[in-house]
Amino acid sequence: MCFGKNLQFLRKMKGMTQEELAAKLNVSRQTISKWENDSAYPETETLIGLCALFSCSLDQMLREDMNSLDEAYSEISTVTVEPMRYIRYAVISGDPEADAITHVEGWAKRLNIENPLIIGWDFPNVSQEQINVFNMHGYVAALVLEDGQDIGDIETEIISQEKQKYITITIKEPFDSPFTLIPNAYKTLMTHMSMNGIKGKCASNIIPCYEKEYVADGVTYMDIFIAIE
Repeated sequence: MCFGKNLQFLRKMKGMTQEELAAKLNVSRQTISKWENDSAYPETETLIGLCALFSCSLDQMLREDMNSLDEAYSEISTVTVEPMRYIRYAVISGDPEADAITHVEGWAKRLNIENPLIIGWDFPNVSQEQINVFNMHGYVAALVLEDGQDIGDIETEIISQEKQKYITITIKEPFDSPFTLIPNAYKTLMTHMSMNGIKGKCASNIIPCYEKEYVADGVTYMDIFIAIE
């Protein structure tokens, strides 16, 4: 059973102290400490409530070693992204991320950009029929242009964004468990924002959130960014 380690991992992912979790469950901090040390266990009703709070199943909470994912994340930080110009391509398909990135990589080759900076984010304008019936989703990939870069005969709009502040976290080897690591990274950032009174920023002239994937020393990393005021 991995309950204690999993509870500690999930609590930290939420950015919560033992005291804060105890207050939510109406128990003492010492009780939370005992649970995390596996010297005591919650009643079934409380356990179900914990699973609901942390968006996981009973099987995951009790059996999986979720704590093994802890080393995948960096500390949360705040960065200022300098002004940038980019061109973007949106796709709705069964594998939109790969389709969009492949298309933008083609643009980079046409423009002779050797080490292209490509970012991406989910494209929300997808109908329920496309999602439920055809298992399709949307994604936008963008090629960040170099200073003075001309896009030649590529027929698309160049978009400019001014300097903007983002909160960010880095995932190491995100595709080892993409359906857990990437969503949890977003949840961690949003929880951190909520608990620290940091407001997100959503405006027509900025990218509200995006992902940047890269390789360093043979290791794949992904930076997650959320715009803040």
